[in-house]
Amino acid sequence: MATIILSILIVLSLIYILALSQRTSLAELFARGPQMLTGFFIGFIADFLDTLGIGSFLTTTTLFRASHYLEDDRHLPGTLNIAHTLPTITEALFFISVVKVDSLTLISMVLAATAGGKMGSEIVSHLNRKLILRTISIAMLLTSLLMLGRITGFVDSLGSGNTAMGLTGWALVLGILGNFVLGALMSAGVGLYSPCMVMVYLLGMNPLAAFPIMMTSCAALMPITSMTFIKNDSYHKKSLGWIVLGGILGVIIAATLVKSMSLTLLSWIIVLVGFFTAFTLYRASQNLE
Repeated sequence: MATIILSILIVLSLIYILALSQRTSLAELFARGPQMLTGFFIGFIADFLDTLGIGSFLTTTTLFRASHYLEDDRHLPGTLNIAHTLPTITEALFFISVVKVDSLTLISMVLAATAGGKMGSEIVSHLNRKLILRTISIAMLLTSLLMLGRITGFVDSLGSGNTAMGLTGWALVLGILGNFVLGALMSAGVGLYSPCMVMVYLLGMNPLAAFPIMMTSCAALMPITSMTFIKNDSYHKKSLGWIVLGGILGVIIAATLVKSMSLTLLSWIIVLVGFFTAFTLYRASQNLE
């Protein structure tokens, strides 16, 4: 089953590369000049942190603003998706190959996120984005506190054991429903990574199992989303290839570190990422009218 997923991701990558090459020349993608090093640095930092579960979009947006990389902010959504598609697929390929998650759990949760992103986005996009971000930020804060209680021993009933590499019964149903909702919420600017990591932990799975699940979920969505932006020429072309290369290198280095982390250290990283996500989502909601 993992081989089938890997094959699908490789095919999506080739389709994405073909679509991008038809709209953007190599000279544009790998243009020399100040943006070359800036783009490579942005890609490396953003996707290094993304591999740890922090998410690449917020980091990239912050670095874009600080470096004045983008000439037109209207190209931000397209540039984010297109620049991070291949690094995200690289993450998924790595963790599917290295982390052996139960096939039923992986497939069902990935399909749920994909369906949520397709079916749920029509509903979520019409809801109050400020309310969504604020609600999710509070939920992230509470679940991160619960996870912190589990790690420190104050709460013993959640995430018991945390050695499972798959879900069964009601836990699998909750995981599927949860990933469907998270897939839908991506259209409202809520990243899937951090909430998925915390959810998987609280359902009793090994924290490392979250990585192939969340990364494959996004890897299945991003090429399709990116091709829409490519078709509409709604992205920043100059030196975009350097962001992609920097991102892939950042993924390779970070993934190697994550694979060798202890369960305890990985759990603490997830907690910190959860608190950071709660803060950034709440702050983002305050900037909306």
